[in-house]
Order: sequence, then C-alpha cells, then structure tokens
Amino acid sequence: MSASLALGGPSRCGRVLGPSLDKIIKNAAWRKHSHLVSACKSSLDKLETLSDSDFAPSDAQSPLSGLSSSDAEYVLQPLFLALDSAYAKVVEPALECTFKLIALGLVHGEIDRPDSCTSATDSQSKVVFRIIDAVCKSGGLGEEAIELGVLRVLLSVVRSPCILIRADCLIHIVRTCYNVYLGGVNGTNQICAKSVLAQIMIIVFTRVEEDSMDVRVKRASVSQLLEFTDKNLNEGNSILFCQNFINEVMEASEGAPIPNSKAPSLSSRLELQNSSESVPQAADKTGLSSNGEFDNEAGASVSKIREDGILLFKNLCKLTMKFSSKQHSDDRILLRGKILSLELLKVVMDNAGSIWRVNERFLDAIKQYLCLSLLKNSALSVMAIFQLQCSIFMNLLSKFRSGLKKEIGMFFPMLILRVLENVLQPSFLQKMTVLNILDKLAQDPQIIIDIFVNYDCDVDASNIFERIVNGLLKTALGPPAGSTTALSPAQDITFRHESVKCLVSIIKSMGTWMDQQIRIGDSYLPKSTESCSTGENHLSSNGEEGNASDHEFHPDVNSEFSDAATLEQRRAYKIELQKGISLFNRKPCKGIDFLTSNKKVGSSPQEVALFLKNTTSLDQTKIGDYLGEREEFSLKVMHAYVDSFNFKGMDFGEAIRFFLRGFRLPGEAQKIDRIMEKFAERYCKCNPSSFSSADTAYVLAYSVIMLNTDAHNSMVKDKMTKADFIRNNRGIDDGKDLPEEYLGTLYDQIVRSEIKMNADSSAPQSKQANSFNRLLGLDGLLNLMNWQQKEDKVVGANGLLIRHIQEQFKSKSGKSESVYHAVADVAILRFMVEVCWGPMLAAFSVTLDQSDDRIATSECLQGFRHAVHVTAVMGMQTQRDAFVTSVAKFTFLHCAADMKQKNVDAVKAIISIAIEDGDYLHEAWEHILTCLSRIEHLQLLGEGAPPDASFFTSSSVESEEKVPKTSGFPSLKKKGTLQNPAVVAVVRGGSYDSTSVGINASGLVTPEQINNFISNLNLLDQIGSLELNHVFAHSQRLNSEAIVAFVKALCKVSISELQSPTDPRVFSLTKIVEIAHYNMNRIRLVWSRIWNVLSDFFVSVGLSENLSVAIFVMDSLRQLAMKFLEREELANYNFQNEFLRPFVIVMRKSSSAEIRELIVRCISQMVLSRVSNVKSGWKSVFMVFTVAAEDERKNIVLLAFETMEKIVREFFPYITETETTTFTDCVRCLLTFTNSRFNSDVSLNAIAFLRFCAVKLAEGGLVCNKKSSVDGSSIAVANGVPVVESSTDKDDHVSYWNPLLSGLSKLTCDPRSAIRKSSLEVLFNILKDHGHLFSRSFWDSLFCSVIFPLYNSVSGKRDVSDQYSASVSGNPEGSLWDSETSAVAAECLIDLLVSFFDVVRSQLPGVVSVLMEFIRSPVQGPASTGVAGLVRLTGVLGSRFSDEEWKEIFLALKDAAASTVPSFMKVLRTMNNIDIPYISQSSADVDGSSDHEMTIEDFDDDNLQTAAYVVSRMKNHIASQLLIAQVATDLYKMHQQSLSAVNIKILLELYSSIASHAHQLNTDSVLLKKLQKACSVLELSGPPMVHFENESYLNHLNFLQTLLAYDPSWHDEMDLEPEFVAVCENILSIYLNCTGFVSTNKSDAGLVLRWKHPLSSGKKEEIAARTPLVVSALQGLNALNKDSFRKYVPHLFHLLVDLVRSEHASGEVQQALSNMFRSSIGPMIME
Repeated sequence: MSASLALGGPSRCGRVLGPSLDKIIKNAAWRKHSHLVSACKSSLDKLETLSDSDFAPSDAQSPLSGLSSSDAEYVLQPLFLALDSAYAKVVEPALECTFKLIALGLVHGEIDRPDSCTSATDSQSKVVFRIIDAVCKSGGLGEEAIELGVLRVLLSVVRSPCILIRADCLIHIVRTCYNVYLGGVNGTNQICAKSVLAQIMIIVFTRVEEDSMDVRVKRASVSQLLEFTDKNLNEGNSILFCQNFINEVMEASEGAPIPNSKAPSLSSRLELQNSSESVPQAADKTGLSSNGEFDNEAGASVSKIREDGILLFKNLCKLTMKFSSKQHSDDRILLRGKILSLELLKVVMDNAGSIWRVNERFLDAIKQYLCLSLLKNSALSVMAIFQLQCSIFMNLLSKFRSGLKKEIGMFFPMLILRVLENVLQPSFLQKMTVLNILDKLAQDPQIIIDIFVNYDCDVDASNIFERIVNGLLKTALGPPAGSTTALSPAQDITFRHESVKCLVSIIKSMGTWMDQQIRIGDSYLPKSTESCSTGENHLSSNGEEGNASDHEFHPDVNSEFSDAATLEQRRAYKIELQKGISLFNRKPCKGIDFLTSNKKVGSSPQEVALFLKNTTSLDQTKIGDYLGEREEFSLKVMHAYVDSFNFKGMDFGEAIRFFLRGFRLPGEAQKIDRIMEKFAERYCKCNPSSFSSADTAYVLAYSVIMLNTDAHNSMVKDKMTKADFIRNNRGIDDGKDLPEEYLGTLYDQIVRSEIKMNADSSAPQSKQANSFNRLLGLDGLLNLMNWQQKEDKVVGANGLLIRHIQEQFKSKSGKSESVYHAVADVAILRFMVEVCWGPMLAAFSVTLDQSDDRIATSECLQGFRHAVHVTAVMGMQTQRDAFVTSVAKFTFLHCAADMKQKNVDAVKAIISIAIEDGDYLHEAWEHILTCLSRIEHLQLLGEGAPPDASFFTSSSVESEEKVPKTSGFPSLKKKGTLQNPAVVAVVRGGSYDSTSVGINASGLVTPEQINNFISNLNLLDQIGSLELNHVFAHSQRLNSEAIVAFVKALCKVSISELQSPTDPRVFSLTKIVEIAHYNMNRIRLVWSRIWNVLSDFFVSVGLSENLSVAIFVMDSLRQLAMKFLEREELANYNFQNEFLRPFVIVMRKSSSAEIRELIVRCISQMVLSRVSNVKSGWKSVFMVFTVAAEDERKNIVLLAFETMEKIVREFFPYITETETTTFTDCVRCLLTFTNSRFNSDVSLNAIAFLRFCAVKLAEGGLVCNKKSSVDGSSIAVANGVPVVESSTDKDDHVSYWNPLLSGLSKLTCDPRSAIRKSSLEVLFNILKDHGHLFSRSFWDSLFCSVIFPLYNSVSGKRDVSDQYSASVSGNPEGSLWDSETSAVAAECLIDLLVSFFDVVRSQLPGVVSVLMEFIRSPVQGPASTGVAGLVRLTGVLGSRFSDEEWKEIFLALKDAAASTVPSFMKVLRTMNNIDIPYISQSSADVDGSSDHEMTIEDFDDDNLQTAAYVVSRMKNHIASQLLIAQVATDLYKMHQQSLSAVNIKILLELYSSIASHAHQLNTDSVLLKKLQKACSVLELSGPPMVHFENESYLNHLNFLQTLLAYDPSWHDEMDLEPEFVAVCENILSIYLNCTGFVSTNKSDAGLVLRWKHPLSSGKKEEIAARTPLVVSALQGLNALNKDSFRKYVPHLFHLLVDLVRSEHASGEVQQALSNMFRSSIGPMIME
C-alpha cells in the first residue's frame, strides 16, 4: 500500500495518476497494449520528477493544476490510450482516474471542440476535450461497469466548477448519455443515464439562472423521473442505486476547489462568439447536434454559460420534433428518445427560474421551440407523450403565462379542453391525466384568477375558465342517459369523483385568493389600479420559488394591472358579442342587426364586411348565405367584403382559392352568381391586363367552381378530364380562347389541391363540439388532430396544421390577447362566481344525492363550504342562499327516517359554515338555525325527553286542549316500537320547507320504519350538544352586521317553533336568551340594533293567541331583563328603557288578563330585587304601572299600586338618581292611579303620594339638578293643556313641578266629590307650602297652566246656543263643583294671592277675572262666592292696590255687567218666535186683553219650555246685575279714600249702563206681557223687572248724591250735576208713563177735560214700587243749591207740572212735590 501511495511523485496530480497508471499497467495485455504500457511507465517516471512547486502560476493554459501545459499533456497521454483501447480492464481504471482528477478539481479550463476554441485556450481545451471525447466513445463497449464509469465521469465534468463545458462538447456529453439510455446493457444503467441527463439539465440551467459556475445545485429525483415512463426498467433496488449514484458523484464533484486565477474567466459574463461549425455527426441514436434549423440570434450579448443553455434547450426541442419515416413508422428507439427529450424539457421547465421570464431571448426560445414541439406532438396518441406535454404545459401556465398568453390560449383547448369535453368516448388515461392537471392547476389561486381575467374577459380569446367548469360539470354528471359510452362503470365513477374534486379545488382557490387580497387590503373595498403593486408576490400554496407565479419575476412583459370595472366592461362586451355571433350562426340577418344595434359592430357595410372576414367563430356557411342575399344592405356588405381583398399579382386559381378560404359558397345558383360576378370584377380591377373583360373572369370562376366539385366529390363517378375542361372554356375571352397552357395549369392546380375553407375537414363532429371549437377558431385544427388520433403510429402533425397554427399565432400578436392583465381586486370574483356557481351547485348536488361514497360526498360538502365562503364574503345573496339551502336540504333533518352518514356529514358542514362564515351569512342564517332546531328536536326524541309543550303552563281549558299531555316516554334508542304522535310525525317526514314535519300525514308507521329512524338517531350522536351550542356561543365573535342578522333569523325560527299548532317548541327561544346574554358586552350601538329585533320578537310572540306560549315568552323576557339589570348603566343613557319597552307594548296591547298580571308581577319582581341598578328603566316601569292603573281587572290595579306604593315610599331617591325626568313619569303614573274606578282609597292614596312627591321635590329630593327645561311632550300628555314655561332657574325644577301640579289641577274636575276636594286641597297646600321656592316667572306659568284652568268650568263660558240646548234637554246648568267646592276654591285662590302678593301681583287681573266669572255665574252659590272673594281680596289688599289695579277691578266689574247682556238679549229674542193668543204686537192694546184668562193648553210644549227658560234666565240675569251694582257700591264705601276720579268715572259708567239696561227691558211691553202670561200659566213668579229698574236707578242716584255731597271739587271735573239732573228727569218720566198720564200740548191754551181711567192691580203695584224712587229723586233735586236748581228747573218744570196734574200719583209723591214747590220753586217765583 505504501508503494502505491508513492507512485506518481509528490504532486497532487501525480498522487491521483500514479496508482491508476500502475493499475492500467497491471491490467493491460502486454503484447496487445505494449504502447499503452510504455506510455504509462514514461508518465510515471515523468511524474516522479514533478512537484507542485515546479509549476509556474502564470501558465494558465495548463489543463492540470500544478503542471505545465506540456507536462500535463504528456502525463495524460496514457489515459487517452487507455480509453481508446476498448479493453474493459484498462478502460475502467482510466475512467476512475479521470473521475478523480475532475472531482478533486485538478482539471480546469473552458472546453469546446478543438476547432472552435480560441488560441488562448486551444491546448487546454484540446487536451481535456480529447479525454472527454475518449470517455464518450468508451461508453459503447457494452460493459455495465464501463457505462456507469462513463456516466460518472460525464456528470462530474459537467458539475465541476473548474471546467466550463461549452456548446458542442456539452451536446456531445448529452448525446453520449442518450446513447447509454437508449442502448444500455440493463435497466439500472438506463435509469442511471436518464438520471444523469436530468442532473446535467439541472446543473446547466441552474448556472444559466445565476450566470455563474459556482452555484448550489439540487439533486435530481430518480423516482420523479419514472413518473410517466420506464417503470419497467426498475430492477428491484434500481431507483435507490441510481439515486445513490447521483448523490455520490455530486458530492464528490462539489468538493473541488476553484482556483482563484481561473474563477474570473469561468464565471464572468463574456461576449458570445457565434460559430456555425458543428461536431462531426457520429453514428449515434439521438440526432443531437449543435447546428440546427433555427437562428442563433447573432449579435445578441449573452454570456457563454447562457448561450450554451439556449443551445442545449434548442437541441432538446428539436429532438422532440423528430418523427419516424413512413418506411420505419414503428421506430421504438426514436419514440424513446422523443419521450426522454420531453422528460428532460420537463425537468428544465420544472426548475426554470426568473431568467426565462425576464430575458426576452429565453422567452422567445420557449415560444419558437418548445411551443412548436408541443404543437407537433399534440396529435400523438402515446400516453407518455401526452402526459409529459400536459406536465410541460402546466409549467408554462404556472410560470410563463404572462409572456405566453396567446400560446396558452391556443394550447389549452388543444391539450386540456379537447379531452375534458369528450364525455362519451374518452381515453381513460388521457382524461385522468387532464383531471389531475386541472386539480393541480386549481390549487394555485392566482392561475385560476388569471385564466378568467385574460381569457374569459378578453373578447378575442376563448372562455377557458367557463369551459373548464362546464367540462368538469359534464364529467361529474356522467354520460347522458341513453347514450353509448366506452367507459366502464368504475371508470365513470372515477371520472365523476375526480371532476368534483377539481371543482372543489377551483372554488377553494377562489376563496384562498379572496382571503389573501382582503388581508392585503385590510378591507373588502375594491382596490384601484394605482393601489396594485406590480411587484406584489403571488406565491403558490407550496411556497416554493420555482412554482411561484410569474408576476413575481416578470411583471413588465406584456402585462398590465386592471381594475374590476374595466374587466366588467370587457366581460359584458364579450358576452354580448358572443350572443350576437350565436344569433348570426342561426339567423345571419338577425345576428347582424343585433350586433349593429348594440354597437358591437359598426353600421356601415365596410365595418360589417370586416367583421365577417376577421371573426373566426362565425359559421362560414352562414357567412356565404348572408353574402349571397339580395337585400340592399347585404349586397353592399358583399361588395365591401370582396373589395377588401387585394388580388394584385395573384394567379387566378390562387386568387379564387384565397377568396373562398373565409366562407362556404351558398347552394343557390343566384347567390353564387352574385358573389362570382363581384369577384370577377374585383380580380380584373386588381389585375387589369389579366383578361379582356370581367365577363371572362366571371365565366372562368364558374368553371373552376364546377371543376372543384367534380374533382373532389366522391359522388361523381365520371370525372372531368383536362381536355373537357379546356373545351368547356373555349371562346370565353370575348370569343377568343384562353391559352391552353394556362387552362391546363389551372386544371392541375384544382385537381391536385381542393379549394376549401380553412375549417373544412373530413371528420364528422358533434354540434356541441362544433360550437365550442368555432368560438375558439380551432375547429379545423382539432379535426385534423382527431383524425390523427385514430392512428397509434409514431407520426407527427402535418405541415398544413403547423402552418395554420403559426399563422394564428402571428394574427393574434397585435390583438388584445397579447396583453396580459393582472388584477388584485376581489370584485372580479363576482364575475367568476356568476360563471361557475350554477355548474358547481349542480355537480355537488347531483353527486351528493346519487353517491354514498364517503370520499365523494366529503368532497362535495367541502365544495359547498368553500362556495358559501366565497359567495357570502362577496355579498352575492342569491348564490349564497342557493348553496346554503342545498346543504340544509341534504341534511335530511326534515325526513330523518331516510338519513345516511352523508346527511350527518352535511349537518356537520352546516355547523362549520355557521362558525367559519357567520359574519357574511345574513339571511341564510335562517336555514342554518332551522337545521339546528331540527337536530335538537330529533335528539330530544331519541333521548325520550318530554316535548317542550309540557313546560308550558296551561291557564285555561283552551290551552290545555292545544297542548297534549305527554309527560315524556322511554328512550327510543332502547325501545323502538312506540307510536308516540311526535315520533310518528317525524318518521313520516315532510318537505324541507314545512315548519312541522309530517303534520298532514295520517296513520301509523311500521316498526321497521321506527327501527330505521332509531338507527339514524344513533348517527346523530356524532353531533353532540357541544357542537350545537358552539354555534350560539360563537355568536359573540360575529361582527356587528352579522349578529343582527343572526338574531333576526333566530327570532324567525323561534316564531315558527312557537306557532306550531301541534308541537310548539322553545329551543330557539331559550337560545335567544342565551345569545342575548353572550352579546351583552357589545357596544351600545350594536346592542341597540340587536334589541330592536328582539323587542319586536318578544312583542309579537307575547301577543300570541296561545296563552301558554305568551306566558313562557314573557317569562323568558323577564329572565333576560334580570340578567341585563345586573349590569351598571351610566347616567343619561336610555337603553334600560328600550330593554323594558316590550313589557310596555305587550301590556298595552294584550287582551289577556293573565299576561298583563304576569307583566306586572315580573316588573315588580325585577324592580324590587334590582332597584339600585334601575336607571333609565324607570320610565318603562312607570309606563307599565300606568297601563295597569287603567286596567279593567281590579287585582291588576291593586297589585300595580302596591308595588308603586313601595317604590315611592322606600325607593324614591332611586327614581331620580340618574335621570330626573323619571319623576315626571312617576307623577303621571300616580295621576293615572287617582282615576282608578275600583277603589277610592287607591285614588286618595295616590293623591297623598303626589303630595309626598312634592315634599321630596321641595326638599331637593331630585339628586341631579338639571336645567329646568320643560319636556313638552310629557307635560302635554300629563296636563292636556299647553304649558307655558319660560323659567331658566336651575333650582326650581319647574319641569318637574308642572306635571305634578297640572295633574292635580285636572283632578279637581273629577266627578267624585272626595277626589275633587282632596286634589284641590293638596294642590293649594302644595302651592302655599312650597310657593316660596318658585320664581316669579314660574308663578306666571303656574297661573296660566295650572291655577286659572281650574276655574274654567265654573265660569259658565258657553255659547248661548249651547246653553239653550242644555236647558231644553233638561240638563242643569253649572259646573261639577258644588257651592262648597267653589267657595273653597275661591278662598284658596284668594289666600294664595294674599300670601304671595308681592311675587304674583301681576296675576291680579286674572284672579279678578276668575272672581268676576263667579259673580257672573247664573247660579246663586258661585256668585255669592265671587262677591265674598272680591270683598275679601279688596278688604285685605285694597290699601296696597294702585290706581291701575283698582281700575282693573272696576273695569272687570263693568265688563262683567256688560258682557252678559248680549247673550241675555239673544235669549230674549227667542220669545219673538212664540205666538201667545190674545196678545197683539201693538203696544197700544196691551191692557185690552188683560182680563182674558189663559190655560196651559193654549201653549205648545216647546213654547212653554222656552218661556220657562227665558223667565229663569231673566231672573238670574237681574240678580247678577244687581249684585254687581251692590259690589261696586260696597267697594266704594270701603275704599272711598283710595279711589281716583278715573275709577269713579268707571263706577258711574257701570251704574249708568245697568240702569239703561234695566229701563230698556221694561220698555218692551209685548215681551213683558208674554212673560206675564207664561208665568201665570206655568204658575211661576214673574221676573222682578220693576224692582230691577228701580234698584238700578236708585243705586245710580244714591251714588251721584254721595259724590255731590263728598267732594264739591269733583262737580265740574266730572259734570256730576248735569248727570244727576238727567237721572232725575228719567226717573220722573218713567213714573209719569207708569201712571198713565199723557202730557198736554203746550200750544193748547184752553183746558181740556179728561176722564179718570181706573188702574189695574198690576199698575197700582208698579206705581207703589216706583214711588220711593221718585220721592228720592225729588228730594235730591230739592237738595241742590239755589243756583243749580235755578239752572236746571226749566228742563224739569213741565215734568213737575205733569206730576201735579197726574191723577194716579201717590201721596208721597205729592208731598215731596209740595215740599219742592214750597221750599225751592216758590221762593224763586217770589223773587
């Protein structure tokens, strides 16, 4: 061993070469390999002399480290010889030595063909290339070990970071590995060769990515390389062996150091030196070469590493496009090579990085070579090729879709959709491959989105996403019924399950992408284009860089970000356009009209013609039909269509072929004629010298069409010969013949190549396939491919097909298809869902319904969950509800007897949906909660629990009849033959929408059905109560919108449960209480919205006709309220009030006394137990008690008042603790109790509590001093009168005094005497006791709103007609107050004014007005009360009154006297309508009928009633007038010293007006007579008319006399004497008229004798009554001073004379008259 180590000398190369050369010497045949042995020995000798130190560092051309170039070539010579020896024993150590040299990094340099190397690296490259070339050649020895050694060396040389393998050398290495793979001695070696090739691809293209030699390279996976092919090569542990082989070589090579001197030359970017030389073609089996059919992009600046990568990639693509010749169509080696090349391309694409996206040259290489390879191999039926193509295409789609938009749009239908849409006769393996590809594709969310955005939203592209979904739906549904299919049942089921799996992956990816975008945007608001970052990463689910979306690396090439609005417009435009195209393909004219009217196509003939020419999805037969129409517009379009062609320089045959390529000629000769005529004209116009006239071209065109049909129609047996064709066209050129040569050539062209459209084919197609393919424009292409599918030979697509597709690529390069769109707006999902939700719903539903396979049904339920997630978050209500409803129906909870495991899984899915997507379910919550309700019902039945109805408390016979008496039954799971009605109903089942299943069914069920039901209940055990309760507990995590929707749905479900006519249930009701408790901690805005829903629910159910249900609901509400009252409420919040409002509403509206009593008890319990927590809730509490106070049931009223009494007595401070306005509610409630009709004690106690409230209020019992702002609404309700409040005093609490005092004020009109008196007493006691707290402004308000309204009913202010009607109907006049109450009220008012006169002085006019109303009252009692009050008022305060205040009082008296006159006169006028017999309307005849007696029969009843009323009214009126006069006299006497002249004048006017009024009444003799007769008939005393007049004049006279005697200074100021004289004159005149004296005419000189008429008794009485007045008047006149008497006596003298002459004057008058004459007139005469 030591000797061997010493071999080779001290150098590193020597230590490697020495042992190997020694082994070669030993293994060589001395005779045969003598030259080799000699060379080995020489090298050994040479190595002994060399050391590393001898090497000059500047010698960079040496291939071996540590040796010079010459020495290196010398010592390596034995290796060349050994490798060339073709002797295995010698070759093997040579390969081992070469491997070690390379692995240790001792060999370095840039290696290429010797003739292509530069001079600087010539020797270096030549030596190493010779070694590599020798290694490659030795691979053909057929020895297993040699093949493995060759592969080891080749992989290590490629991997070595010290050696740059250039173009031809790299190709040579790859070719050698190909050869080993294709002709290896065993399967293991072939797998190794394949693995080495894969590893080489990874090494080369990893360096290409980094553009560096020093890179980390991942290992090739041998097992993945056997995914599609070569599984038969595996010989037990071959895979493990090969994987270890690769790993060992890679690890050995990676340890090699990189010399610093070489690193720059190997890893730096160098200018590409293009070369056209190629490696000499060896007799290999691959056909790999460095020169090809493609351009080398000369002039581009690319590093050598990348240049070599492109070259290798091109060669691999070329190799995949080699096809077998017709002579050797079954070339299996060629096929294996093709497959291997595709596998290597797959490896390259699997590991492709960003360079392929950002570098145009690499992307172009994919377009030009790889896409062409896929195209040429697309028609092959070899399964491995198809699988590899699909895999490569998947790579292109996932990584390069932004740069390959149009190519992918072409290949997707060719490779994927063509197979997917073949439902009846598919290849099982192909379709499974496609489904697997789609499943992988669907797992990348961004790919799905991008496909839809760039193809389904692109007018010029196919609807790929839509076709994928529809194709998967067709596969999931299976072959249509009655159709013939090549699939076995197992294959069909597999297809169905896989397609459903793909659909689930698609909707899942959509949801994933949506979630990502929402997280990125932090909201579901559509993102604008500007907000989309072009550098944003869209990593796929596996997170590997290699599989990342190409947006990450290639955002700039042919891509742009678009917003959802733009895409929506494009999508809508496309749908409309396709609709028009579809209509055109059925009815061309209607289609064109539709497209032009919707502005999808211009309206001019030229634009329509361009549309027909360029739109590939149009039916070409229909195009021909349309062009041949003779309508004006169609003709113009046809002319424009033909004129759009340029036939210049074209041969006639070529021109007509070109012309007919876009449409099929119609069948009618006339249509053909029009088209050919225009074609001939256009051709001659483009080629003027071709024919002498257009007629020639026209006839020749017809001949060509006929020849084409004759030559290529199989139905024509006798074909036209060339001579026939020439003969048929003689003389068509204006009588001359066309050259026979020309016609012959034309004939040959037509016969050899048929004139046909682009889409013509010989293979029949289904209508469905036609429609899809025409929309894509690939119908002809796919037909050719379908035709090729019939052959299993290894042949490629034909050249026509290739050219056709390449033309399509070029034609689309300028269209929108070449622009790649990226979108980050989740709104795009709306359009995607609109496309896919229907197919997905159908696929999931049908599969779930028809299949019992657990995996398939699980996939469907997953699909439903993801679909609900997407549609719910996107707010697509219809789609969301459709999916949720479907899952809910598949639970089969409505027909539990038919349940299976899949239905239980559906229940689990429903629960998962509720928890995961609860924030977005909204109205769909109802379906979910209905399912939960039914689950609970079934579980209770299974456990034998009694029905919920047993929990209801039946309070009536009716309710007992509605709720069956079921006290529970044994567990069904133990005993299954029970015929319990609830069980029977469930077992019968019902529809999903029925609220109570089985309610319409009748009859019993069989024991077998019961047993099935029990087994299904056992299935439901998988769903525990924990899962059910989790949904409700999770409600506290729902957002604010969702929780409101959740509560709404739960309330609806609960109502349906409770309203069940046979089995009312409380599950949802109890859950309502639970979720309300769970969510109490939400912010108040949200909780208010929740409670609005719950409030309506409790009200509606609380008013239910089912008393038991209503009671249960109210009790539930009580529980909830108790929980809520446990929470503290801050001041100024109103939520407690809202919370308790349902109690108020139900209390008001419920017709059930039990419910109302229950509410009162509930409120009482809540308040008394949580009194310290009640804040704003007091308002609702008092509202409930207010309603209770008005209840018809005595026990409810008493129960409510009992609680109210306790609240006021013990808890009054709590009432106004946080909100003082509740004091108003408390007062209102107490006021309502005062109106109780059941118990006066309640009313009196309520009044007492009102006084208690006043005391508390006065003491400052309201904790919070708030601004005294009047709550208008509450006061208005409390008072019934408008409240005038202007106080702003914070300490008065006027807003709280007002309702209290106003309520008491109203009570004073109560019909119950005790209540009236008590309320009046309490009211004025409150005012007197606490009035000192009130401000002046508040007193003003109180007088207006509280005090004065008290006396309105006493004032008698009614319309005369109202009074009259009241009188006629027999109702007594007057107020409800009796005289005692009136007296008390007036006295209290006076006391109040006296007590607080300084503050309320401004209210004196109002008080006086009230007293005047008393005085004016027609009832004697109030009038006396008013007089006494006024006298007392003036007696106490008179000395403090000002002149103005006295004036107010006297003016009030004056107004009181005058105000009653008009209404009284109106009453008197009613007597004018009464006709009394024997009474003339002439006053002269009044006494003539006085002796006629009248009886009651002479009057009508109505007249008697009227007369009686007038008499009564007149008496009262007279009394009132006299009383006013008396009051005035008394006031004057009491306060004579305080009165001013102005006030005296007012009194004089008062007396004068009363006297005048009295005189006026006495002058109406007819009225007096009527009243006299009526009184006699009615046996009534007549009204004191004379007394009224006498007293009025007497009061006036006495007042004047008093004034004349009191202060002489007033005489002139007020003209008292003239007024006095005038009054006396009136008195005398009235007296003379009464005596019947008629004054004589002063002109009569002589004495006229007259008879003395006797007087009636009435007259005598009247004269006697008037006598004292006349005497007083005469005495007053006589008392005038001398001068005054002398002044006025001329006016009175004739009256005095008449008195002397009067024959009926009394003696007193005569005596007074005598005194006057004696004392005054006599002396005046005597003078």
